[in-house]
Amino acid sequence: MVHSTAEFGNLQRFRGRLNRAMSTLKALLFDVDGTLADTERDGHRIAFNRAFAEVGLDWEWSEELYGKLLAVTGGKERIRYYLDNFNTAFARPEGLDGFIAGLHQAKTRHYVQMLAEGLIPLRHGVKRLIGEAREAGMRLAVATTTTPENVSALLENAMDPDAVSWFEVIAAGDVVPAKKPAPDIYTYAMEKLGLSPAECIAFEDSHNGIRASLGADLKTIVAVNGYTREDDFTGAAIVLDSWGEPDAPFRVLSGDAGDATCLDLALVKRLHGG
Repeated sequence: MVHSTAEFGNLQRFRGRLNRAMSTLKALLFDVDGTLADTERDGHRIAFNRAFAEVGLDWEWSEELYGKLLAVTGGKERIRYYLDNFNTAFARPEGLDGFIAGLHQAKTRHYVQMLAEGLIPLRHGVKRLIGEAREAGMRLAVATTTTPENVSALLENAMDPDAVSWFEVIAAGDVVPAKKPAPDIYTYAMEKLGLSPAECIAFEDSHNGIRASLGADLKTIVAVNGYTREDDFTGAAIVLDSWGEPDAPFRVLSGDAGDATCLDLALVKRLHGG
């Protein structure tokens, strides 16, 4: 029997849903910036501005401008995007790649220092859910475009000094050449875990993030932040305004949370379907 392209696609999606329904959730895969913590506006943006000032540049990324720069993932890529689209008059030095890499290294240093000073807390509900997952024997992984240094600094300073060891895989930075919205970082994390998409669920906060997770065939839970509230999250299992706490419930922006008022492991399992 010959199937049309549309029929074949529908068949593949049906098989994917069937496999997921028959699979038990084994791992939680987390984005970092904006998902585990509101790092962008008062974290990365400030660190970028400090790095620019440190080398005598008069660049100042305002909250509004930074929101536009978030269209691009990756710090080095964001600097280049800024030069290409918002500061075209800047006289580019020879060895532009090295210049950008140096700025990004300085920015990372400032960002890590801010984390060490406790200036960037986790989002409400993050530590509670991860604690539940660990107690239940769930495997944990990170899939992010930020650097491994940034991930470690956030986990150690905002979550627990030993938190890095809780995560079996930390897929971060340049470990894959194509950053989000490409699905590569999620595919890499699952390969390292030895799991299929049907055995995992992703946590994201942005349009680029969910394009990456859905591209890797992952069910995805979204908790928006101030920069991403108006993003397109078509395909998400649920879209929330926060992770929520028992005394500070989330608001459901899209999807069905049932009777749940905060993102707990029971709700995560129900949204996964396995």
